Amino acid sequence: MSAAKVMAPDVLVVGGGPAGLSAATALKELGIGKVVLLERDTVVGGIPRHCGHSPFGMREFHRILSGTGYAARLEARARERGVEILTRHSVLSVQDSVVKAVSPEGPVDYRPRRILLATGTREASRAARLVSGERPLGILNTAALQAYVHLEKLAPFRRPVIVGTELVAMSAILTCLSGGIRPAAVIEPNAYPTARFPFWLLPRLFGIPVHYRTEIGTIAGKGRVQEVIARSEAGNRSIDCDGVLFTGAFTPESALARLGGLAIDQGSGGPVVDAFGRTRAPTIFAAGNLLRPVETAGWCWAEARRIAGSIARDLEGGLPPRQAAIPIRTGAGIKLVMPQEIDVKEIDRATLPRALPALQLRLSRRLKGTLALTAGDTVLWSRSISSGPERRVLVPLEHLVIPPAATELTLELRHGRGISP
Repeated sequence: MSAAKVMAPDVLVVGGGPAGLSAATALKELGIGKVVLLERDTVVGGIPRHCGHSPFGMREFHRILSGTGYAARLEARARERGVEILTRHSVLSVQDSVVKAVSPEGPVDYRPRRILLATGTREASRAARLVSGERPLGILNTAALQAYVHLEKLAPFRRPVIVGTELVAMSAILTCLSGGIRPAAVIEPNAYPTARFPFWLLPRLFGIPVHYRTEIGTIAGKGRVQEVIARSEAGNRSIDCDGVLFTGAFTPESALARLGGLAIDQGSGGPVVDAFGRTRAPTIFAAGNLLRPVETAGWCWAEARRIAGSIARDLEGGLPPRQAAIPIRTGAGIKLVMPQEIDVKEIDRATLPRALPALQLRLSRRLKGTLALTAGDTVLWSRSISSGPERRVLVPLEHLVIPPAATELTLELRHGRGISP
């Protein structure tokens, strides 16, 4: 095997979705010399490039675009700014600030000054959900559906059962309808839809039955899916269909971070970061849906631009030491908090803004009561909440004053209760 070619860009971005493209573009706009972006696929753009429907692009381009058009504009802007985009480059490892990759031309070792991981997220598979039954044709996730319909112009089924009511499930319904596919039903294990109002009204608008407190039991079919047995408190229900579409239940694509020895947060599944998007390895940053499952393309775009600002400042020696951070512990019913660590000392926010200006929460069940952030017996912040799983809840850091002696912060629900799913 030939020796690996060695390259030393200022910043190496791993992942060509909205976050990676946004950060790379912002870095060039901030005057960073050589910015290289690696993408394992043949085309950059991430999940949006599979989405033929709108709306994308309002905050980025001030117009409504399809996902495909949005991804193309992100790529064009990055190239215009001078980002070197390399597709069909698979990263094998990120270790000790060295990134080992393979390309059609052979192995390449990158020794950048800073690394940004933006490897995105993926939906939970049937195996991960422990769904039993036969294995006929017609079982997909949303990304595969969108590739069939929008890229291949094919309909993989005609009457699928859709599992889940996250925002991505609503996207899947739009994709189905655009391809002449009429879902037979939507199944949701919780008592409430996960997507916010008015998005969860979409199935009702098109007359698609939605079954709450229902789980997919067995998938049956000879050659192709023919039936789904759905389980609920009222008993089993047979649904005639020709496919099953698993949506949501996202997990960050954190394999590179794990193999590289980065600290991984058990709640989010992504790397532990501080309020600048910096991992515990001081030269490695993370952005996009690697940080938590899952946010919209527009949110990831804006967040990644701020993290690019942190990287640019760090290259100039302008960030505080990484060890000056304290962890945040979460109470019952809170699935995750991100960032997991925040700076201890007061910073000049005018000259050193946090890339992640708020703690981002996800709940594991519906909660109602007073959410409080505390340091020992001192309440640093609190407010009333009534929210459900996977919905964005923010705790602003702007006016937070952390006691100098604090060694840990706690985020928990006080004077409230969990509501059964």
